[in-house]
Amino acid sequence: MLKILIAEDEAHLRAAMAKTLRNDGFSVIECGDGEDALYAYYAEHVDLVITDIMMPRMDGNKLSKEIRRSNKDIPILMLTALETIGDKEKGFNSGTDDYLVKPIHMKELCMRVRALLRRYKINSENKIELPHTLLDFASQSLTINGKPVELNKKEFQLLFKLLASPNVILSREQLLNEIWGFDNESNDRTVDTHIRWLREKAASPDYEICTVWGLGYKAVLNEVNGISNKVNKELV
Repeated sequence: MLKILIAEDEAHLRAAMAKTLRNDGFSVIECGDGEDALYAYYAEHVDLVITDIMMPRMDGNKLSKEIRRSNKDIPILMLTALETIGDKEKGFNSGTDDYLVKPIHMKELCMRVRALLRRYKINSENKIELPHTLLDFASQSLTINGKPVELNKKEFQLLFKLLASPNVILSREQLLNEIWGFDNESNDRTVDTHIRWLREKAASPDYEICTVWGLGYKAVLNEVNGISNKVNKELV
């Protein structure tokens, strides 16, 4: 089931959107401000974000920017009562993909959500499929060359994150925040150790996990017969 994060400080509107989306088959996380939403984003696997612009503690533009730092692909739908070109330009520059102007028609909300999910090719399977490798987020399972590979939860999430954004450099801080959480006492060595374990346990002809010195890590997809492998991205 796809999970949607709603950041909206108007409780009645937030509840109405959540109810509508749940009735439409989605799982929903509700937050009343941007800071809580950012914390929930890092703590949960989220497929799409809906955020108001004007919120206490952290507004929607700031929230979008923070999310985009760690995930360049997740769809973000902005709710706004501001319809000027300047306001929309600011939102798009912060990382927003689409706008929905208040008052909101709930049927249109569902239509825009599904359109964004189609655009980013996200589906309920949450899988990454390569010629020799299959990662299934729902079952937290990895198969290489048809054989299951045992990974613990953090190892799997780290590999999934890297392969969901091939050739994108992810800093140790980003990986720590998203996979281990803000409140965790882990440090850069934790990421380095898990990367070393992945290289030993989850080696595949489809990819390499590369160190970018001074910046972080990235997954580089190998080529087969001169044709680059294509990741079916279901999570970022």
